Amino acid sequence: MPQSAFHDFQVEQAKACFNLVWEYIDKEDRTEDDNINMIHAAHASRFLWGKVGEPVNLERGEWQVSKVYAILGMGEQALLHASACLKICELYTIKDWDIVFAYMAIAEAHKVLGNTSDYESFKKRATELVAGIKDPKDKEYTLNELDQL
Repeated sequence: MPQSAFHDFQVEQAKACFNLVWEYIDKEDRTEDDNINMIHAAHASRFLWGKVGEPVNLERGEWQVSKVYAILGMGEQALLHASACLKICELYTIKDWDIVFAYMAIAEAHKVLGNTSDYESFKKRATELVAGIKDPKDKEYTLNELDQL
């Protein structure tokens, strides 16, 4: 397979795994096997983006892995990946709604861990950063997600 075709294949697979995770997240009757597959799909997507993606893909991949672990009540893992998400945002100066979601991910991980003070602190920082979101629809969506946090 030519290198460009292999690259395109990896991009397709990264997207497919990312979208599969959302199917698992939205599934109401998720089984333990589904939970394991959701973890694997999130890590596979992030791994592939690490090979073929831009920094924003890496950051969003870390965010999604963190989200999966938070949903499953695995706070330490969620915090590890949320922190990686924020670090990528800071390293590559990724702003707008991505930075807000990075802080939200850390807040959510602290909530799972029962760290109320850290949860409130990171949620407050996320709320402050909403002002930097340019697109009104993105801002509205982000505020809705903050309300659900």
